[in-house]
Amino acid sequence: MAFTLSSPILPHKLSFSFSAAPKRSFLSSQFTFPLNRNEAARFGHFKIHCKRTNINDTREPVHQHDLPTKLFISTFQHGMKTVKTLIATILIFVQISTPLCLVGWDFWSVFPANAVLYSPDTKVPRTGELALRRAIPANANMKAIQASLEDISFLLRIPQRKPYGTMEGNVKKALKIAMDEKDSILASIPADLKEKGSALYASLMDGKGGLQALLKCIKDQDPDKVSVGLASSLDTVAELELLQAPGLSFLLPEQYKKYPRLTGRGIVKLTIEKGDGSAFSPEAGGEPRKTATIQVVLDGYSAPLTAGNVAKLVIDGAYDGTRLNCTNQAVLTEKGLDKGSDYNLPLEIMPSGQFEPLYRTALNVQDGELPVLPLSVYGAVAMAHSEDSEEYSAPYQFFFYLYDKRNAGLGGLSFDEGQFSVFGYTTVGRDILPQIKTGDVIQSAKLMEGQDRLLLPNES
Repeated sequence: MAFTLSSPILPHKLSFSFSAAPKRSFLSSQFTFPLNRNEAARFGHFKIHCKRTNINDTREPVHQHDLPTKLFISTFQHGMKTVKTLIATILIFVQISTPLCLVGWDFWSVFPANAVLYSPDTKVPRTGELALRRAIPANANMKAIQASLEDISFLLRIPQRKPYGTMEGNVKKALKIAMDEKDSILASIPADLKEKGSALYASLMDGKGGLQALLKCIKDQDPDKVSVGLASSLDTVAELELLQAPGLSFLLPEQYKKYPRLTGRGIVKLTIEKGDGSAFSPEAGGEPRKTATIQVVLDGYSAPLTAGNVAKLVIDGAYDGTRLNCTNQAVLTEKGLDKGSDYNLPLEIMPSGQFEPLYRTALNVQDGELPVLPLSVYGAVAMAHSEDSEEYSAPYQFFFYLYDKRNAGLGGLSFDEGQFSVFGYTTVGRDILPQIKTGDVIQSAKLMEGQDRLLLPNES
């Protein structure tokens, strides 16, 4: 819809055009008018020209009326009154002729139910390392330092002129918290780990990959050095936080104390071999490999039952020799494994901002509920659903999620977000996942770290 307003004082034409999208038709009007008798003599006629066209119709119905010179408009105000009347008439005509309402449109409204999926600013971790770091239930001061540093990751993505001044402010804020709250930070570490904690704290402050070194990189305005220094500082932050979180920060419901549970972190190493005798792509400068290694970090802080169940199965050798199946979005272990299990594993999801997981309850992501361990990360590891009910996970079958933003909502969230028990992330061997084909086999699975954090029912 467009308006071109003019008069004999300005240009000499006033025209309107309206577009009714469903019928692709256009309505236009043109007219000129003199303001007095001298202008009438100059222009000769008061002319109204109306035309309606249709893109699919070659005909042009035209209505034109020529009025004698004697008919003139004595004042500009009278003319504008006529213009307003004509505008109102045309608007009424368009309003009636189109099924779309032109009044009261709210072009920017987004239904609350879709607010998360359609928001490009959805704040969920995009890497496994970031998700695992955020999941650590650590001292509030360490979390404030972590948040300040993680903001720099977003600032580094800004092309061309990067806001180094803002980055410098973030590091100085983290330094101030670390110095002012040193006693609180170290007091959160158990006595037997105090020495290690003090060494990590010193490294964070003044070490080669610490905050002072990061501050220097920012002042040099070298984005590559800033990125490396930031990663090093965040790794040190995560190590300190892990020392502050020796166990679960919540009590399990009584009915789930019969399950194995992991009260911290664990690391599983999976060796994959090709089922057809082919090889995996070589590492840089290496030879093609008959087997490849994938490393998964299990997070018992957010999914103690699910991570504990997998850790126990790995120790028991349940996944050794397991065949893998592939879809376009996941690599799954074969289903139908029957090891004589006498229990169902409940769906277990820790909502962001909460202190304990929900059991047998999926999250409503469209209402803003987001998990601490999101599925929308390439290499996320989760349990498949039970065949009997989506309130339970399959006791043995798990899958690697091959997240692809092209198959996600506009906010970058998987449409299955909040529906599965995510219990960890692939941290080594993500490049192996797309090379796995149906028929490939888990040659062996070993629990490399975390056995001291695994509690079995008879040990509770």
